[in-house]
Amino acid sequence: MSRELDIKTTKTWCPGCANFTIEAIFKSALMDLEKEGLDLSKVVVLSGIGCHGKISDYLNLNSFYSLHGRAIPAAEGIKLANKDLIPIVFVGDGDAYGEGVEHLIFAAKRNTNINVFVHNNRVYGLTTGQFAPTSPEKFKGKSTPKGSVEEPINPIELMLASKAAFVARGYTSKTEHLKDLMKQALHHKGFSFIDILQPCLSYFDTREFYNEKIYEMENQDVSNFNAAMEKALEWDYNNGDKIPIGVFYKQKKLTFEEKIWRLQ
Repeated sequence: MSRELDIKTTKTWCPGCANFTIEAIFKSALMDLEKEGLDLSKVVVLSGIGCHGKISDYLNLNSFYSLHGRAIPAAEGIKLANKDLIPIVFVGDGDAYGEGVEHLIFAAKRNTNINVFVHNNRVYGLTTGQFAPTSPEKFKGKSTPKGSVEEPINPIELMLASKAAFVARGYTSKTEHLKDLMKQALHHKGFSFIDILQPCLSYFDTREFYNEKIYEMENQDVSNFNAAMEKALEWDYNNGDKIPIGVFYKQKKLTFEEKIWRLQ
């Protein structure tokens, strides 16, 4: 390796947090891609506010720590300003699906050439356990002691409806599978999105639920939008017998930046 990716510092995630796993998988994916020719000096890691956001502090890479929900527009600006840079955005489910959902939708619609990896623990963990946009109905937390009355959003359905060009879902306990998804996303030219299911051991431990229901999709026609949407609706982030993970949809088309640069 040409550089050490890990910054030697005390990490303040909870013991056993899946954020450690995401960080390790991401570093491993970058090391593989560096061997293929990726210049790590061109990688820019962005993060929002939430437990996930600390990843910017722990990686020895160019980084930008944004406001809550605002990491994605910062990444869009970086890509427009310098086409050689590779923005990789880490956001949380509250960060991306709550405060920043409008930016997520428009980045997907535009097909801006950035990568968005969502740490989806389905709870506001940093503020110690409030319900989030993907929390299941009847979720009991500090803000909903009698249970949430809201239905969760389905991020895969949302991204497909927003015309995202690369849509995937991973799970932190499927480490090699998630690593492959990250590499595929980084190879893809255009907007790449991965919803990463990660249990929050402190406030919403979903390990048993996920280990029982998650399965890896096989022979999925990633060019078929209707098939992708059918798979997306197989689990509604509330109930469901099975939870598919993998690439749901992939499409090649001009990026937002290419269209803008053509006007110059």
